[in-house]
Amino acid sequence: MSTLDLSVGGMTCASCVMRVERALKSVPGVQEVSVNLATESARIVAADDHDIDARLRRAIRSAGYEPRAANGADALAAEPSRWQGFGPVAAGLLLSLPLMAPMLGGLWGQDWMLPPWVQLLLAAPVQFWLGARFYRAGWHAARAGTGNMDLLVALGTSAAFGLSLWLWWRAATGEHAGHGMGMPHLYFEASAVVITLVLLGKWLEARAKRQATSAIRALQQLRPEVAHLVGPRGVESDVPLAEVMVGDRLAVRPGERVPADARVIEGHSEVDESMLTGEPLPVPKGPGQALTGGAVNGDGRLVVEVAAVGSESVLARIIRLVEDAQAAKAPIQRLVDKVAAVFVPVVLVVALATLAAWLFAGAEIEAALIHAVAVLVIACPCALGLATPVAVMAGTGVAARRGILVKDARALELAHRVDTVAFDKTGTLTVGRPVLTALVPATDGEGEERRLLAIAASLQGGSEHPLARAVLAAAAARGVQPPPLGAMQALPGRGVQGEVEGHRWAIASLRWCAELGALPDAAKLEALHAQGATVSALLRFDEEAGAPRVTALLAFADEPKPEAAQAIRSLRARGLRVVMISGDNRRAAEAMAARLGIAAADVRAEVLPGDKAAQVAALRRDGHVVAMVGDGANDAPALAAADVGMAMAPAGGGTDVAMEAAGITLMRGDLALVAEALELSGRTVAKIRQNLFWAFAYNVAGIPLAALGWLSPVVAGAAMALSSVSVMANALLLRRWKP
Repeated sequence: MSTLDLSVGGMTCASCVMRVERALKSVPGVQEVSVNLATESARIVAADDHDIDARLRRAIRSAGYEPRAANGADALAAEPSRWQGFGPVAAGLLLSLPLMAPMLGGLWGQDWMLPPWVQLLLAAPVQFWLGARFYRAGWHAARAGTGNMDLLVALGTSAAFGLSLWLWWRAATGEHAGHGMGMPHLYFEASAVVITLVLLGKWLEARAKRQATSAIRALQQLRPEVAHLVGPRGVESDVPLAEVMVGDRLAVRPGERVPADARVIEGHSEVDESMLTGEPLPVPKGPGQALTGGAVNGDGRLVVEVAAVGSESVLARIIRLVEDAQAAKAPIQRLVDKVAAVFVPVVLVVALATLAAWLFAGAEIEAALIHAVAVLVIACPCALGLATPVAVMAGTGVAARRGILVKDARALELAHRVDTVAFDKTGTLTVGRPVLTALVPATDGEGEERRLLAIAASLQGGSEHPLARAVLAAAAARGVQPPPLGAMQALPGRGVQGEVEGHRWAIASLRWCAELGALPDAAKLEALHAQGATVSALLRFDEEAGAPRVTALLAFADEPKPEAAQAIRSLRARGLRVVMISGDNRRAAEAMAARLGIAAADVRAEVLPGDKAAQVAALRRDGHVVAMVGDGANDAPALAAADVGMAMAPAGGGTDVAMEAAGITLMRGDLALVAEALELSGRTVAKIRQNLFWAFAYNVAGIPLAALGWLSPVVAGAAMALSSVSVMANALLLRRWKP
């Protein structure tokens, strides 16, 4: 299976979305289809086939729409001019304003009625030139046996235009009694003004869509166009960014953007990563440290070695995540899709019923027809179609600026319902850099502590575990040289074993010690636990003795992140339960929980990496909506098991596995982002509900008013255009959100 993205031009309302989805689902091999009106994009999951792209494009074109290469977010992200696309609107205003003269003159008691032939000359270009798009799209919808906004506009304005011609003909042939001068009121201004107002509304929508995708546009602009390639002799030459390869050495001058993900080789500087991580302060960088493409270099010159380019770079993954979220459908959209499927047919039935009712009540044909036209014009399926996706676009864009990447719209919609937040301890609540605070030999002896530290360092020499780095750092600080290691084996959640100086040794967790029957000295163990330390044991295996012997206890301490306690207080103030999941022994885990303000009853201690998902599942079985926050590959199953997974993956670090498993990725290790993500979810869902309320309210209130004759077609057209614009504007208010 493969995922394809296509841009779909010509969609105007929720009914169009349904028609495109049906057309794409009819293509053999297509499994899933999601069409987004706000981004004008379609995401298709289909079986691998060499001509699937061509068949999908043909299906879109057969449905009456225009297939394009790039996905909608890319197309919208192109920098627009301020007045792009305003030409048809300006032409419509110039031609329609004179037709409004009689209405304006009536306010001052003046008769500014234009001759019928002048009204026709002004209205015809608007109806058949500027309004041609509505006829084309409406015809395609009618051929497909469905309806859309374009069909309603085309029918309504054509009826008003045709009625005007008929009334003029009757008056000219003497068949109309007339009013005063013998010429009845014509409705050319209604058809022209409605089309102009709809065009104006669509132009305002397009501008709002571009504002909603400004997050993607800002991220795309982080890529510099050229890089300074450093040759073998140190000579710099400018090359296009597309020609940069992994392993190249590049010079990054002061004030320039880093061209690609890289590692610093020479120089020191401070780098601004705020556009990627939301971190407001520059970060010091020196040799050996990672840089993320798109970050801004400070005052120092850096020479870097490229680590990743193109789609593998952090910036490209961030853009892809934001695009995916903005193109996805929120679950609440299912309700809108069901309504959209029947909306236009129902409106057509209501319009016909309005015409028949007025005629039955004794109204003249022109009055009955105008009321029916008002019903057609005020109905607005486009507002329904835009209500959810534009709010999701705005919400995910704001989140990206704060360093919160939303992978899918479901996570964004669900996060506000979370009542329990589960944290992995090491690296998430703590800084993730434990230090060896004590090595306590089982027996006293001169040089015994130093000898056992050397053996422990040897066992940990091939491991990347944080505790292993702590042992190696302690050995290096004391100038201890580890002996050679043979036959090393790591046992996840238990420890590591290997041969050192002809004997089999192991660094074991207390759980593994219990399984092996190797019991540490209880008094020494209790003293270390009382200090809140994480304790491991150094074991020596003796075949003659049977069970291994504990030769030393190693105590580790890891400090909580500076903001951790405040972040947890913030979550608890929101009424949320906070749970800590740790592989440490209970005493050490509870000591850390006490420092952070987590209740002992909410500590899950001595949990193996593979059992974290079971702990999350147990919380969900108890009826809780759970968010899991973790930072490593061993947290991925738990992140996937939670209702909302949040991966802490700072730019240039973290793990791809955790990011893929989580619905939300926090781009810096600031725990305050957890509460921000939950709050932003609530704000976004509130905007979705507000938009849907107003979209439904416009139609529920407007259609009956038009049917009762209380709205003219011009007012109905203005209301219809306003409904879409107001939905867009309401969603864009999210851009002002601050935590």
